[in-house]
Amino acid sequence: MKRATRAAALCGIAWALSGCVAAIVPVIAAGAIGRKQLKHNTAPDLPGATVQATATPPAAPAPAAAPAPAPIVTASRAEEPQAVAATPAPPPTAAPAPVAGTITPGMQFLYASGEGAALSVQAYRGLIDMMIARSSDRAVGLKVWSAVLTPDATLAAPKFEDCGAKPLAVVLDVDETSLLNLGYEADESQRTGSYDQARWDRWEQTGAGAVAATPGILEAAKIAKSSGVTMVYNSNRLASNAAQTEAALVGAGLGPVTHLKNLWLQGDEGTGSAKDARRHAIALKYCVIAMVGDQLGDFSDLFNRPGMTPTMRRAAIDGEALRTIWGHGWFILPNPVYGSALKGGLDDAFPADKRWTDPGATPPAAAPQ
Repeated sequence: MKRATRAAALCGIAWALSGCVAAIVPVIAAGAIGRKQLKHNTAPDLPGATVQATATPPAAPAPAAAPAPAPIVTASRAEEPQAVAATPAPPPTAAPAPVAGTITPGMQFLYASGEGAALSVQAYRGLIDMMIARSSDRAVGLKVWSAVLTPDATLAAPKFEDCGAKPLAVVLDVDETSLLNLGYEADESQRTGSYDQARWDRWEQTGAGAVAATPGILEAAKIAKSSGVTMVYNSNRLASNAAQTEAALVGAGLGPVTHLKNLWLQGDEGTGSAKDARRHAIALKYCVIAMVGDQLGDFSDLFNRPGMTPTMRRAAIDGEALRTIWGHGWFILPNPVYGSALKGGLDDAFPADKRWTDPGATPPAAAPQ
Protein backbone atom coordinates (compact mmCIF):
# COMPACT_ATOMS: atom_id res chain seq x y z
CA MET A 1 0.00 0.00 0.00
CA LYS A 2 1.36 3.39 -0.93
CA ARG A 3 1.63 5.81 1.99
CA ALA A 4 1.12 9.54 1.61
CA THR A 5 1.66 12.39 4.03
CA ARG A 6 -1.08 14.96 4.01
CA ALA A 7 -0.77 18.31 5.74
CA ALA A 8 -3.99 19.61 7.18
CA ALA A 9 -3.86 22.61 4.89
CA LEU A 10 -4.69 20.16 2.11
CA CYS A 11 -7.10 18.02 4.14
CA GLY A 12 -10.05 20.19 3.23
CA ILE A 13 -9.58 19.10 -0.40
CA ALA A 14 -8.78 15.46 0.36
CA TRP A 15 -11.74 15.07 2.74
CA ALA A 16 -14.22 17.11 0.69
CA LEU A 17 -17.40 15.31 -0.27
CA SER A 18 -18.07 14.14 -3.78
CA GLY A 19 -20.68 12.09 -5.64
CA CYS A 20 -24.31 12.71 -4.74
CA VAL A 21 -23.62 14.57 -1.47
CA ALA A 22 -23.28 18.31 -1.47
CA ALA A 23 -22.07 18.99 2.06
CA ILE A 24 -21.29 17.47 5.43
CA VAL A 25 -22.98 18.76 8.53
CA PRO A 26 -20.17 19.74 10.89
CA VAL A 27 -20.30 18.64 14.50
CA ILE A 28 -20.51 21.10 17.34
CA ALA A 29 -18.82 19.68 20.41
CA ALA A 30 -20.67 20.57 23.58
CA GLY A 31 -18.62 21.84 26.52
CA ALA A 32 -18.75 20.33 29.97
CA ILE A 33 -21.83 21.68 31.74
CA GLY A 34 -21.35 20.05 35.10
CA ARG A 35 -19.27 17.41 36.82
CA LYS A 36 -19.89 14.32 38.78
CA GLN A 37 -17.90 13.84 41.94
CA LEU A 38 -14.28 13.05 41.14
CA LYS A 39 -13.77 9.45 40.11
CA HIS A 40 -10.86 7.37 38.91
CA ASN A 41 -10.64 4.90 36.08
CA THR A 42 -7.65 3.84 33.99
CA ALA A 43 -9.87 3.72 30.88
CA PRO A 44 -10.80 7.37 30.26
CA ASP A 45 -13.72 6.63 27.95
CA LEU A 46 -15.72 4.56 30.45
CA PRO A 47 -18.27 6.00 32.89
CA GLY A 48 -16.66 7.12 36.15
CA ALA A 49 -13.39 8.27 34.57
CA THR A 50 -12.37 11.81 35.39
CA VAL A 51 -9.29 13.37 36.83
CA GLN A 52 -8.27 11.81 40.12
CA ALA A 53 -9.25 9.31 42.75
CA THR A 54 -11.20 10.31 45.83
CA ALA A 55 -9.15 9.09 48.78
CA THR A 56 -10.55 8.39 52.26
CA PRO A 57 -9.44 11.22 54.61
CA PRO A 58 -7.24 10.00 57.49
CA ALA A 59 -8.67 9.75 60.98
CA ALA A 60 -7.63 12.22 63.66
CA PRO A 61 -4.45 11.31 65.58
CA ALA A 62 -4.70 9.48 68.90
CA PRO A 63 -4.35 11.43 72.20
CA ALA A 64 -0.79 11.61 73.49
CA ALA A 65 -1.68 9.58 76.57
CA ALA A 66 -2.68 6.57 74.52
CA PRO A 67 -0.11 6.06 71.76
CA ALA A 68 -1.04 3.52 69.14
CA PRO A 69 -0.11 2.57 65.61
CA ALA A 70 -1.34 4.92 62.91
CA PRO A 71 -4.72 3.95 61.42
CA ILE A 72 -4.84 2.18 58.08
CA VAL A 73 -6.24 4.40 55.33
CA THR A 74 -7.05 3.08 51.89
CA ALA A 75 -8.73 4.65 48.90
CA SER A 76 -10.91 1.57 48.46
CA ARG A 77 -12.02 1.52 52.07
CA ALA A 78 -11.24 -2.20 52.13
CA GLU A 79 -9.86 -1.66 55.64
CA GLU A 80 -11.52 0.93 57.82
CA PRO A 81 -9.35 3.04 60.17
CA GLN A 82 -9.01 1.30 63.49
CA ALA A 83 -10.00 2.90 66.79
CA VAL A 84 -6.91 4.16 68.63
CA ALA A 85 -8.31 5.60 71.85
CA ALA A 86 -11.32 5.53 74.12
CA THR A 87 -12.40 8.88 72.67
CA PRO A 88 -13.48 8.15 69.08
CA ALA A 89 -11.90 10.16 66.30
CA PRO A 90 -14.22 12.35 64.23
CA PRO A 91 -15.49 10.52 61.15
CA PRO A 92 -14.14 11.45 57.73
CA THR A 93 -16.00 14.20 55.95
CA ALA A 94 -18.28 12.47 53.47
CA ALA A 95 -19.66 13.87 50.25
CA PRO A 96 -23.28 14.93 50.67
CA ALA A 97 -25.76 12.30 49.58
CA PRO A 98 -27.56 13.11 46.33
CA VAL A 99 -31.06 14.48 46.68
CA ALA A 100 -33.37 11.63 45.75
CA GLY A 101 -34.69 11.97 42.23
CA THR A 102 -32.20 14.63 41.12
CA ILE A 103 -29.33 14.30 38.65
CA THR A 104 -26.28 16.42 37.83
CA PRO A 105 -26.39 19.13 35.12
CA GLY A 106 -24.14 17.01 32.91
CA MET A 107 -26.55 14.07 33.12
CA GLN A 108 -29.49 16.39 32.44
CA PHE A 109 -27.81 17.56 29.24
CA LEU A 110 -26.61 14.21 27.93
CA TYR A 111 -29.50 11.93 28.86
CA ALA A 112 -32.53 14.22 29.14
CA SER A 113 -32.15 17.27 26.89
CA GLY A 114 -33.27 17.83 23.34
CA GLU A 115 -30.08 19.81 22.81
CA GLY A 116 -27.89 16.82 23.67
CA ALA A 117 -29.91 14.55 21.40
CA ALA A 118 -29.76 17.12 18.57
CA LEU A 119 -25.95 17.22 18.73
CA SER A 120 -25.84 13.44 18.52
CA VAL A 121 -28.21 13.36 15.53
CA GLN A 122 -26.19 16.13 13.89
CA ALA A 123 -22.99 14.10 14.21
CA TYR A 124 -24.59 10.99 12.75
CA ARG A 125 -26.13 12.95 9.87
CA GLY A 126 -22.62 14.07 9.01
CA LEU A 127 -21.41 10.47 9.21
CA ILE A 128 -24.21 9.38 6.85
CA ASP A 129 -23.13 11.97 4.28
CA MET A 130 -19.52 10.80 4.59
CA MET A 131 -20.45 7.13 4.10
CA ILE A 132 -22.51 7.88 0.98
CA ALA A 133 -19.74 10.04 -0.45
CA ARG A 134 -16.91 7.58 0.16
CA SER A 135 -18.89 4.58 -1.07
CA SER A 136 -19.72 6.60 -4.22
CA ASP A 137 -16.03 7.39 -4.68
CA ARG A 138 -15.16 3.71 -4.37
CA ALA A 139 -17.89 2.75 -6.86
CA VAL A 140 -16.47 5.00 -9.58
CA GLY A 141 -12.85 4.04 -8.93
CA LEU A 142 -11.66 7.12 -7.03
CA LYS A 143 -8.96 6.82 -4.37
CA VAL A 144 -10.24 6.54 -0.78
CA TRP A 145 -8.14 7.50 2.25
CA SER A 146 -8.14 6.09 5.78
CA ALA A 147 -9.22 8.33 8.66
CA VAL A 148 -6.82 6.53 11.06
CA LEU A 149 -3.55 8.31 11.74
CA THR A 150 -0.51 6.25 10.71
CA PRO A 151 1.73 4.95 13.54
CA ASP A 152 4.40 7.59 12.79
CA ALA A 153 1.97 10.52 12.67
CA THR A 154 1.93 13.41 15.13
CA LEU A 155 -0.78 15.94 15.92
CA ALA A 156 1.35 18.62 14.30
CA ALA A 157 2.06 16.48 11.22
CA PRO A 158 -0.89 14.08 10.71
CA LYS A 159 -0.46 11.28 8.16
CA PHE A 160 -3.07 9.06 6.53
CA GLU A 161 -2.88 6.11 4.12
CA ASP A 162 -4.41 5.29 0.79
CA CYS A 163 -6.85 2.46 1.54
CA GLY A 164 -6.32 0.52 -1.64
CA ALA A 165 -9.05 -2.09 -2.14
CA LYS A 166 -9.81 -2.85 1.55
CA PRO A 167 -13.54 -2.96 2.46
CA LEU A 168 -15.03 0.26 3.80
CA ALA A 169 -15.74 0.68 7.52
CA VAL A 170 -16.41 3.27 10.20
CA VAL A 171 -15.00 2.84 13.72
CA LEU A 172 -17.14 3.84 16.68
CA ASP A 173 -16.64 3.96 20.43
CA VAL A 174 -19.38 2.15 22.39
CA ASP A 175 -20.20 3.94 25.66
CA GLU A 176 -22.05 7.25 25.16
CA THR A 177 -21.21 7.04 21.43
CA SER A 178 -23.12 3.96 20.24
CA LEU A 179 -24.93 3.15 23.49
CA LEU A 180 -26.28 5.32 26.31
CA ASN A 181 -25.70 3.55 29.63
CA LEU A 182 -29.06 4.59 31.09
CA GLY A 183 -29.29 1.88 33.75
CA TYR A 184 -25.76 2.41 35.07
CA GLU A 185 -25.99 6.20 35.12
CA ALA A 186 -29.41 6.21 36.79
CA ASP A 187 -27.94 4.10 39.58
CA GLU A 188 -24.75 6.17 39.64
CA SER A 189 -26.67 9.42 39.97
CA GLN A 190 -28.00 8.36 43.38
CA ARG A 191 -24.62 7.29 44.81
CA THR A 192 -21.59 8.95 46.35
CA GLY A 193 -18.04 7.71 46.68
CA SER A 194 -15.21 6.85 44.35
CA TYR A 195 -15.38 4.86 41.13
CA ASP A 196 -15.84 1.13 41.71
CA GLN A 197 -14.33 -0.98 38.91
CA ALA A 198 -16.04 -4.11 40.23
CA ARG A 199 -19.45 -2.41 39.97
CA TRP A 200 -18.72 -1.32 36.39
CA ASP A 201 -17.68 -4.92 35.59
CA ARG A 202 -21.01 -6.13 36.99
CA TRP A 203 -22.74 -3.59 34.73
CA GLU A 204 -20.93 -4.92 31.65
CA GLN A 205 -22.03 -8.44 32.59
CA THR A 206 -25.68 -7.75 33.47
CA GLY A 207 -26.76 -4.39 32.01
CA ALA A 208 -27.34 -5.26 28.35
CA GLY A 209 -31.09 -4.68 28.67
CA ALA A 210 -30.77 -1.24 30.27
CA VAL A 211 -29.04 0.64 27.43
CA ALA A 212 -30.39 2.63 24.49
CA ALA A 213 -29.00 3.39 21.05
CA THR A 214 -27.52 6.89 20.84
CA PRO A 215 -29.79 9.32 18.95
CA GLY A 216 -29.07 9.14 15.21
CA ILE A 217 -27.01 5.97 15.15
CA LEU A 218 -29.73 3.57 14.02
CA GLU A 219 -30.31 5.52 10.82
CA ALA A 220 -26.53 5.63 10.30
CA ALA A 221 -26.39 1.84 10.72
CA LYS A 222 -29.06 1.37 8.03
CA ILE A 223 -27.19 3.64 5.60
CA ALA A 224 -23.93 1.82 6.38
CA LYS A 225 -25.48 -1.52 5.46
CA SER A 226 -26.97 -0.21 2.19
CA SER A 227 -23.67 1.52 1.30
CA GLY A 228 -21.44 -1.50 1.92
CA VAL A 229 -19.81 0.04 5.00
CA THR A 230 -19.12 -2.10 8.11
CA MET A 231 -19.77 -0.64 11.55
CA VAL A 232 -16.74 -1.58 13.71
CA TYR A 233 -16.75 -0.91 17.47
CA ASN A 234 -13.58 -0.12 19.45
CA SER A 235 -14.28 0.05 23.18
CA ASN A 236 -12.50 -0.04 26.51
CA ARG A 237 -15.04 -2.51 27.79
CA LEU A 238 -13.27 -5.75 28.76
CA ALA A 239 -12.62 -8.54 26.28
CA SER A 240 -13.62 -10.99 29.03
CA ASN A 241 -17.15 -9.56 28.75
CA ALA A 242 -17.26 -9.68 24.95
CA ALA A 243 -20.42 -11.80 24.76
CA GLN A 244 -22.32 -9.39 26.98
CA THR A 245 -21.15 -6.34 24.98
CA GLU A 246 -22.19 -8.09 21.76
CA ALA A 247 -25.63 -8.66 23.33
CA ALA A 248 -25.94 -5.01 24.39
CA LEU A 249 -25.17 -3.74 20.88
CA VAL A 250 -27.38 -6.29 19.14
CA GLY A 251 -30.22 -5.63 21.58
CA ALA A 252 -30.03 -1.91 20.80
CA GLY A 253 -30.42 -2.64 17.08
CA LEU A 254 -26.76 -2.38 16.08
CA GLY A 255 -26.07 -6.00 15.13
CA PRO A 256 -24.70 -8.20 13.87
CA VAL A 257 -21.65 -7.84 16.14
CA THR A 258 -18.84 -10.39 16.48
CA HIS A 259 -15.80 -10.04 18.72
CA LEU A 260 -12.55 -9.48 16.78
CA LYS A 261 -14.49 -9.10 13.53
CA ASN A 262 -16.31 -5.84 14.13
CA LEU A 263 -15.89 -5.50 17.91
CA TRP A 264 -12.53 -4.78 19.56
CA LEU A 265 -12.17 -4.50 23.32
CA GLN A 266 -9.68 -3.79 26.09
CA GLY A 267 -7.40 -6.82 26.23
CA ASP A 268 -7.34 -7.36 22.47
CA GLU A 269 -3.90 -6.70 21.01
CA GLY A 270 -2.54 -6.39 24.57
CA THR A 271 -3.15 -2.66 24.56
CA GLY A 272 -4.84 -1.92 27.88
CA SER A 273 -6.99 1.21 27.71
CA ALA A 274 -4.99 2.78 24.84
CA LYS A 275 -6.84 2.40 21.55
CA ASP A 276 -4.24 3.12 18.85
CA ALA A 277 -2.96 -0.46 18.58
CA ARG A 278 -6.54 -1.69 18.13
CA ARG A 279 -7.21 1.08 15.60
CA HIS A 280 -4.15 0.06 13.59
CA ALA A 281 -5.19 -3.60 13.70
CA ILE A 282 -8.65 -2.64 12.43
CA ALA A 283 -7.09 -0.45 9.72
CA LEU A 284 -5.11 -3.45 8.44
CA LYS A 285 -8.42 -5.20 7.65
CA TYR A 286 -10.64 -2.27 6.72
CA CYS A 287 -10.54 1.08 4.96
CA VAL A 288 -11.67 3.21 7.93
CA ILE A 289 -13.35 6.19 6.27
CA ALA A 290 -14.58 7.77 9.51
CA MET A 291 -14.40 7.49 13.30
CA VAL A 292 -16.98 8.49 15.92
CA GLY A 293 -16.40 9.03 19.65
CA ASP A 294 -17.10 11.16 22.70
CA GLN A 295 -13.46 11.47 23.86
CA LEU A 296 -10.39 12.65 21.94
CA GLY A 297 -8.80 9.28 22.70
CA ASP A 298 -11.40 7.74 20.38
CA PHE A 299 -9.43 9.31 17.50
CA SER A 300 -5.80 9.14 18.67
CA ASP A 301 -3.92 8.31 21.85
CA LEU A 302 -1.69 11.30 21.07
CA PHE A 303 -4.31 13.53 22.70
CA ASN A 304 -3.71 11.73 26.02
CA ARG A 305 0.07 11.52 25.99
CA PRO A 306 1.86 12.61 29.20
CA GLY A 307 2.15 16.36 29.62
CA MET A 308 -0.86 17.25 27.47
CA THR A 309 -2.64 20.04 29.32
CA PRO A 310 -6.25 21.08 28.62
CA THR A 311 -4.92 24.17 26.81
CA MET A 312 -2.65 22.05 24.60
CA ARG A 313 -5.44 19.61 23.73
CA ARG A 314 -7.81 22.43 22.82
CA ALA A 315 -5.16 24.10 20.67
CA ALA A 316 -4.39 20.81 18.89
CA ILE A 317 -7.95 20.14 17.75
CA ASP A 318 -8.36 23.65 16.37
CA GLY A 319 -4.83 23.99 15.01
CA GLU A 320 -3.99 24.30 11.36
CA ALA A 321 -2.99 20.63 11.13
CA LEU A 322 -6.26 19.00 12.23
CA ARG A 323 -9.15 21.43 12.04
CA THR A 324 -10.37 20.26 8.63
CA ILE A 325 -10.88 16.63 9.66
CA TRP A 326 -13.60 17.40 12.23
CA GLY A 327 -16.87 16.65 10.48
CA HIS A 328 -14.93 15.27 7.50
CA GLY A 329 -13.78 11.94 8.90
CA TRP A 330 -13.76 12.48 12.67
CA PHE A 331 -17.13 13.01 14.37
CA ILE A 332 -17.32 13.86 18.08
CA LEU A 333 -20.38 13.60 20.33
CA PRO A 334 -20.98 15.58 23.54
CA ASN A 335 -20.23 14.02 26.92
CA PRO A 336 -20.30 16.39 29.91
CA VAL A 337 -20.74 13.48 32.37
CA TYR A 338 -17.33 11.72 32.49
CA GLY A 339 -14.03 11.33 30.69
CA SER A 340 -10.84 13.12 29.72
CA ALA A 341 -12.61 16.40 28.91
CA LEU A 342 -13.48 17.09 32.55
CA LYS A 343 -10.29 18.71 33.72
CA GLY A 344 -8.72 22.14 33.79
CA GLY A 345 -8.98 25.16 36.04
CA LEU A 346 -9.80 28.84 35.77
CA ASP A 347 -6.64 29.69 33.85
CA ASP A 348 -7.20 26.84 31.37
CA ALA A 349 -10.71 28.02 30.55
CA PHE A 350 -10.29 31.79 30.77
CA PRO A 351 -7.06 33.42 29.49
CA ALA A 352 -5.71 36.28 31.57
CA ASP A 353 -6.19 38.77 28.71
CA LYS A 354 -9.90 37.90 28.49
CA ARG A 355 -10.87 38.60 32.10
CA TRP A 356 -13.45 41.21 33.10
CA THR A 357 -14.22 42.97 36.35
CA ASP A 358 -17.75 44.26 36.83
CA PRO A 359 -17.39 48.07 37.19
CA GLY A 360 -20.72 48.25 38.99
CA ALA A 361 -20.03 45.54 41.53
CA THR A 362 -20.10 46.53 45.20
CA PRO A 363 -16.56 46.36 46.62
CA PRO A 364 -16.08 44.05 49.61
CA ALA A 365 -16.69 45.66 52.97
CA ALA A 366 -13.60 46.76 54.87
CA ALA A 367 -12.60 44.69 57.88
CA PRO A 368 -13.66 46.20 61.22
CA GLN A 369 -10.91 48.10 63.02
